[in-house]
Amino acid sequence: MLICDMAETYGVLDWRSLPIRTASALCSGLKPDSRTKKRLSGFKCDYSTYLLAAIFDQLNVIRWMQTEDGHKGTNKPEPLTEIIMGGGKEKSDVKTFRTGAEFEAERQRIINGLS
Repeated sequence: MLICDMAETYGVLDWRSLPIRTASALCSGLKPDSRTKKRLSGFKCDYSTYLLAAIFDQLNVIRWMQTEDGHKGTNKPEPLTEIIMGGGKEKSDVKTFRTGAEFEAERQRIINGLS
């Protein structure tokens, strides 16, 4: 990543041939949305996308607060920023079972429900 960012920004194809202080100074001068800076900061998207997602989240919460669910405090929308950063709840239809008997019971329930 650093190679691509240095080449894209400064035209430096072999950053290892530079003196360490020069390479360090050039690296610190990369744009905040460069691949290297995003990886070091842990961001999975650029700052403008994250900022738009944060604005969306706030508007979504305001909208939610005006609904019946909002008055009750239930079904709060999941923040888009958490999903973007990888911390959101994964939506999955995978079920796990502690024992074979639990698995067989669920299997029979599904089979009986389909017929």
